[in-house]
Amino acid sequence: MENRKCLECYEQLRGRADQKFCSDQCRSAYNNRQYLDTHNVINAVNRILKKNYFILSSLQSEGKYTTSKIDLQRKGYRFDYFTCTSTSRSNRVNYYCYDQGYHENENNKITLVKQPLKDNHQEMIH
Repeated sequence: MENRKCLECYEQLRGRADQKFCSDQCRSAYNNRQYLDTHNVINAVNRILKKNYFILSSLQSEGKYTTSKIDLQRKGYRFDYFTCTSTSRSNRVNYYCYDQGYHENENNKITLVKQPLKDNHQEMIH
């Protein structure tokens, strides 16, 4: 006979062959932990994206359209997190955090850009 154990508490299982948990409490605890682990990652990424968005939008609302890469980094901007990219006709890559974006120029200078949201918001997410 196969030695089956509860996925949560590792107690010996008795009963149905497809049983995974010894009790409803173990099943709930296991599934709640799985849900939290997944959502903690999503929440962490969303916090970074929101902060990036706030940094870009606050600079634009102050009337700034150029800045330096170092200035963005000092404000806490994370360049490795963005929602989409687009390539201009001149082959310049724009990085967007939702509708707020930027592209890099020489000497670590950054030009801020804004892309109007489209009716179909799915087109913005890649």
